[in-house]
Amino acid sequence: MSKRPSSTPNLFATPQQVRIIAGRWKGRKLPVVQDKDVRPTPNRVRETVFNWLQGYLPGSNCLDLFAGSGALGFESVSRGAATATIVDHDAKVIEILREQVNKFAATEEITLVHADGIAYLNQVETKFDIVYLDPPFKKYDLEQLLVTLTKVDILNQQAMIYTESSLGQLPQDLPLTWKWWRQSKVSQVEFGLIATK
Repeated sequence: MSKRPSSTPNLFATPQQVRIIAGRWKGRKLPVVQDKDVRPTPNRVRETVFNWLQGYLPGSNCLDLFAGSGALGFESVSRGAATATIVDHDAKVIEILREQVNKFAATEEITLVHADGIAYLNQVETKFDIVYLDPPFKKYDLEQLLVTLTKVDILNQQAMIYTESSLGQLPQDLPLTWKWWRQSKVSQVEFGLIATK
């Protein structure tokens, strides 16, 4: 009797879809572009982050930079954010997310931008209460991205910045008077919230 070959799941494979955890779209799913640079924030991490943000989300304006799956932006609106601007350089990502915005009837709340994240920061005039800064690991210098955020006028007073990295790569020296408000880690992912005031 032949044995069926065992299949070991690839923990680093890009998932086919991500599930919205809570709010008015709870349980609905977003398809994910299969690309090595698209690395959706794991469910456990999102649960923790949105628990941290629950007092800040209602009525807030959010920016999901380097969006990938768009899960952070969609989850924000699901949980009561007024708006989410979702930015990604990949046209296929934006095309798929546009289909989801239409399916969710969220054209008033979610704005999609096809642009490089840094280029967008240098041209946008909108101000945000929460910024999700989660670029592909090893492709961008998080410390430098945070410095860039200090040079552009996009943050409202008391804005919060979420960022994520591989283990041990979160910058500890923050610009200006910014401070880490929360930090945690799950498996090989380290993440935290920065308070800008």
